[in-house]
Amino acid sequence: MSSWKTTTVGILAAVAIMATQIGAMLDNDPATTFSLEAIFSALAALGIGLFARDNSVTSEQAGLK
Repeated sequence: MSSWKTTTVGILAAVAIMATQIGAMLDNDPATTFSLEAIFSALAALGIGLFARDNSVTSEQAGLK
């Protein structure tokens, strides 16, 4: 994992979004609703974090030729 900064931010963003949705599922308040769109947003943030490359990482360090 040569792009640790981007990966860390992607994981934190995904966890933050998922935490709000898990909280919405577990409470009994009808005012809070579960959002499938938010789950997909969390997965997208995680994917970007895992596959994006930091600006300070060269192509060779990332394993590209």
